[in-house]
Amino acid sequence: MVPLLLVLLLALILFGAGFAVKVLWWVAIAVLVIWLLGFVMRSTNAGGGRGRWYRW
Repeated sequence: MVPLLLVLLLALILFGAGFAVKVLWWVAIAVLVIWLLGFVMRSTNAGGGRGRWYRW
């Protein structure tokens, strides 16, 4: 009975890890799209040059 429970627990952990990795990929893609949009749509500053769209 214990080996069966261990196998089920391992399957559950691997399924959860796979789901978390998939979610992280979608989050990474969303952040990349937002970054690219901010890079493309940045405004010009008073000197006519391109300014940074972030506040670092």
